[in-house]
Amino acid sequence: MSTEFERARAARLASLRSAMARAGIDAYVLPSSDPHLSEYLPGHWKGREWLSGFTGSVGTFIATAGFAGVWTDGRYFTQAETELAGSEIALMKIPGAASQMHIDWLAANLSPGQSVAVDARVLGLAGARMLQDALAARRITLRLDVDLLDEVWQERPALPGDAVYEHVAPYATVSRHDKLAATRAAMEHVGAGFHFISTLDDIAYLFNLRGADVSFNPVFLAHALIGRADATLFVGEGKVPPEVRERLEADGVHLAPYANAATALSALPDGATLLLDPRRVTAGMRAAVAQGVNVVEAINPTTFAKSRKGEAEAVNVRAAMEQDGAALCEFFAMLEPLLQDAARAPLDEVAIDTYITAARARRPHFVSPSFSTIAGFNANGAIMHYRAAQESCAVIEGDGLLLIDSGGQYLGGTTDITRVIPVGAPSSAQKRDYTLVLKGLINLSSTRFPRGTRAPMLDAIARAPIWAAGIDYGHGTGHGVGYFLNVHEGPQTISPSVPPDPHTAMEPGMITSIEPGIYRPGRWGIRIENLVLNQLVDTTEFGEYLGFETLTLCPIDTRPIERALLREDELAWLNAYHAMVRARLEPLVSGAARDWLLQRTEVF
Repeated sequence: MSTEFERARAARLASLRSAMARAGIDAYVLPSSDPHLSEYLPGHWKGREWLSGFTGSVGTFIATAGFAGVWTDGRYFTQAETELAGSEIALMKIPGAASQMHIDWLAANLSPGQSVAVDARVLGLAGARMLQDALAARRITLRLDVDLLDEVWQERPALPGDAVYEHVAPYATVSRHDKLAATRAAMEHVGAGFHFISTLDDIAYLFNLRGADVSFNPVFLAHALIGRADATLFVGEGKVPPEVRERLEADGVHLAPYANAATALSALPDGATLLLDPRRVTAGMRAAVAQGVNVVEAINPTTFAKSRKGEAEAVNVRAAMEQDGAALCEFFAMLEPLLQDAARAPLDEVAIDTYITAARARRPHFVSPSFSTIAGFNANGAIMHYRAAQESCAVIEGDGLLLIDSGGQYLGGTTDITRVIPVGAPSSAQKRDYTLVLKGLINLSSTRFPRGTRAPMLDAIARAPIWAAGIDYGHGTGHGVGYFLNVHEGPQTISPSVPPDPHTAMEPGMITSIEPGIYRPGRWGIRIENLVLNQLVDTTEFGEYLGFETLTLCPIDTRPIERALLREDELAWLNAYHAMVRARLEPLVSGAARDWLLQRTEVF
C-alpha cells in the first residue's frame, strides 16, 4: 500500500476511535455485511473495507481504544497480510468463515461494565444472539443501535439506483404466480400467515426479477413481506419500470418504499404468525417485529426451492455451459500462443481478466462476470482469493503455473470454473501437486452417495488423495451455485467448516462446485474446478442414490500431469470427460479455437 493510503487509513481509524469515545463505546464491531446479509456488498456498506483496507469478502473488523483487528479465514490469509501491512490492524486468523472467534475475543478482552456496539441493521440474527449470550455472561453491555460509519465516513456512497428487470421465459421456467403459491403452501405448513424475506437471491428468485445493485450477482436491494393473498416488495422508488410494476400488481405484488420494511413489520396485527429465517435476517429487522406477533423460525422456503433446479432449468444451464466452454476455447486459443511468443511484450495478470471477459461477452445471453476473475501466476496463485491490480500484478513469464478462476452470468445459468495452465516448463513438484489436485476432483466427481447425505460429509472424498500425500487446503471443496443468481448459494456446502445439519442434505437438481486445491505460499497455487449437477442414478433396497453430472465444459490441461500418479480408472474418467467436452463444444467453435479444443481433448 502507498504511504498516502496508509496515512488515510490511520486517519480513518483515529476518527472512528474519537466517535467511539464520544458515544461511550469501548469496542466497535463492523461485519462484512449489509441489511440483506449479502456476500458481495454495494459500496454503501463496504465500511470494513474502507476502514481497514482489507478487500476480501469475508471478515469482521473490531476496534478498541488500543487494538484493531480483522478476523478472516484461510482463503484470505495471504491477501490480508498484504493489504493490512503498514497499519496497526492485526490479522486474526480463524479456521473457517462460520467461526465465532471474534466473539470469544471480545468476551476475553473486555471487562465487566464495558460496552460493545454494532449496527443491528447489518448484523445477522443468529450472530447477534451468540454475541449477546457471550457478552451477557461477562456483564458486558451490547448496543445494537449505533452506526458510527455515518458519522466518520463523510463520502459514503449512496444506495445503488439501477433499474429492476424481469427474468422471463424460456429462462424463467416457473411463473411468479406458481412460486408465490408454493411459498404460501410452505407458510401454511408451519401455520404462518406472513413471511418476511431480506436475502436478495431469495427475493430475485421468488419474484422472477433481476437487477444490478450488487457486483457479479444479478440482484437488487429489496425486502419482501408475503401474506396469504398478496405480497409487498420494498424497493427503491423509481427502480421498477411501470410495465414491470403492472405485471407485479397483476400477481398481487404491491410496491412500497425500501425504507418502509421495518415499519411494516412493526404494524403486523396482534396474534399474527410470521415466518422468519434466523440465519437470513438481521437482528434489526427481527427487533422491528411487533410484540404481539408470533414468530416461527425456519429456513426460507425459497432457499430450498431455488437450490433444486428443475429439468427445464438444467437444460438451460447445460446450454449456458456450452457457450461458456466455447468462450474459454477462444480465450485459451488466443492466450497460449501469446505466452509462447518470446518476442511479445510480456502479459500481466490483469490482461487475463480483460481477455476472458471479452470472450464471454461475445457469447449469446451473457450478462456479466459471476465474480472477480482470479488470475494468479506462481506465487500469486497461492493467494486463494487473489485479485490482480495493475500497480502490483505479476508479469507472466518464465516457468511455472498460471491459475485462472472465472465465471459468467448468463440468462440461462451461472458458471464458475478454475483451470491451471503451464507456462514454460513446470517443475516436477508442481506437476505432482497438479496431479494430486486432479485426483481429488476425479475422486469426488465419480462418487455415488445416498440421497439426503449431508453435503459437508463429502468433503473428505476430494481431500483423500491430497491428504495421502500429507497435504491439505484451507477452503471448502464446494459451494452451491445459483441459476442466473448468486455464484455462491446454499443450503448445500461441501466444507468441513459447515455443520452437517439437515439443511445441507444433497437433493436432485442441486448444482455444486468441486474445487480441491494445493497452495504453497510464495511459490504456487493449484485449483481445478468443475460444476456438477446432482442426479438420481440408482435405487436399491437401501434407498435412492445420487451421482454427479459434470456440467462444466472445458479441457483440463494434461501437460502438467504426472501420468504415473494416475490409476487406470482415473485416466478413463479424464478421457471420457474430454470426449464429452469435444463432442459438446466442437459445433460451437471454429478456426484456432477448434484446433485448440481438438488438441487439448486428445486421448491422454
